[in-house]
Amino acid sequence: MENSMKFKIILSLVVAALVVIFIVQNVAVVDIKFLFWKLSMSRSLMMFFLIIIGAVVGWFLKGASVRRQKEDQE
Repeated sequence: MENSMKFKIILSLVVAALVVIFIVQNVAVVDIKFLFWKLSMSRSLMMFFLIIIGAVVGWFLKGASVRRQKEDQE
């Protein structure tokens, strides 16, 4: 294997280990209240969902920005 491939595998394993440590340390259940809804979930799961929501919102905003720039150039 190439050195870059070994580096990517090692980096992936380190990141995966850090994620597992984070999940194990944040298993406490928290209550989330929004308007009339109440939800209980672990902190790590809540943070995972927030990161995914943020990534999706950023992806949509980036797409809208790119479309706007293309329209301005035409």
